[in-house]
Parts: sequence; C-alpha cells; structure tokens
Amino acid sequence: MANVLTKYIPNTVTCLNLFSGCIACVMAFEARYELALTFIILSAVFDFFDGMLARLLDAHSPIGKDLDSLADDISFGAAPAFVVFSLFKEMHYPASIEAIAPYIPYAAFLIAVFSGLRLAKFNNDTRQTSSFIGLPVPANALFWGALVTGSHELLISPSFHPIYLLLLVMLFSWLLVSEIPMFSLKFKNLSWKDNKVSFIFLIVCIPLLILLGVSGFAAVIVWYIILSLFTRKNR
Repeated sequence: MANVLTKYIPNTVTCLNLFSGCIACVMAFEARYELALTFIILSAVFDFFDGMLARLLDAHSPIGKDLDSLADDISFGAAPAFVVFSLFKEMHYPASIEAIAPYIPYAAFLIAVFSGLRLAKFNNDTRQTSSFIGLPVPANALFWGALVTGSHELLISPSFHPIYLLLLVMLFSWLLVSEIPMFSLKFKNLSWKDNKVSFIFLIVCIPLLILLGVSGFAAVIVWYIILSLFTRKNR
C-alpha cells in the first residue's frame, strides 16, 4: 500500500505547481504583480521538489513528465505572459503608435508560446542532462515577475516607450529556444574547481539582491545569461 501511495506523491506536488501557477495567472491579470510573483516563486519551489521526490521515491512515469511540462507552461509561461499583458495595458502610448496600441499587449503571449516550445525541446533534447540549452522557463518567469513588480512605476511612465518592452519580450522569447548553453546550479561537490562558475554567479547575486531589492531578481537572471555567454566555450 505504501508503495502505491508514494508513486503519486511527485505528481501531487506537480499539481500544486499547476494550482499555484493558475493563481499567479489570475493575480497577473488583475495587475496584482507582487502576488503574481509570489505564486510564480511558489510554483518554482513545487517544481524543484517534484523532480527531487520522483528521484528519491523512484516514481518516474510518462504521465508525470507530461504533467510537469503542462504545469510549467502555465506557471512559467502563461503567468509571466499575463504579467506582461497587464503591464502593456497600463503603459503610456505615444501618439505615433496610438493606432496599434490596442494590439500591442497581445504580443505578451509570445512568452507563453515560446515557453511551450522550450519545454517540448527540453523533453526531447538529450544534451540537457547536466546543463541547459536556452533560457530555462522558471528563470524567464522570475525575470518578468521581478522586473514588473520591482520597476512598475518606471515601466508605466511616459519615459519608457512600449516598443522597448516589446523588443524585450521578443529577445527573451528567442533566448528560450536559442542554442546558447547555460550552466546549471546543481552542485556535485563543494570544490571551487568543479563549481567555479556557480560560485562566481552566487557571489555576484548577493550585492544585486541587496542593492536592487525585488528588481534584483531580474538583474540576477540577466547576470545568469551574461555569465553563461562568457563561459559557454568552457563547457
């Protein structure tokens, strides 16, 4: 009986990821960005533990793999897309683009589309066992949630052109499916030699988070991308 129950534990945690992601979508659509970010982070916690539990309990299954991808596209694809959609709705649009202003917010859903493509690619790419090819979807979701929450006033001010945000959406959508190698933070041991890149990453993250607050999490993702670009030849 115990073995029968334990095999359902990882999928239950994945369902909690999905449930949390749905709440994040609602919060984002209502422009309650802090709560949306909170539930995106909670989804990331569940996403971490479902994989760990599946390994510990030896409870891998095809259904679990498919369910995990579905949950991730809601929590880390749809939720940040709704965050950006709501932000676009709040932005100041200059007279020069008033004619297309009603349509620009829908570009935010490129985030959900490319997140789905990224997840499908990850599930079928044998190169991504110990590192990543392209930006992981949780990192992308954290970037958008933290950027909008921490820099909201700047982003909706007349000094920030909506086209800048549109270009940023396009850039990060491309990063999701790009062929850029990105390092993993999985530590096999605590030696500097084997984990130098991860240690450098974490050391720089500390002042970013202290100085920038919530926006620091977005800066951390940018730092992750930059460091991956500089170190990709060594992997």
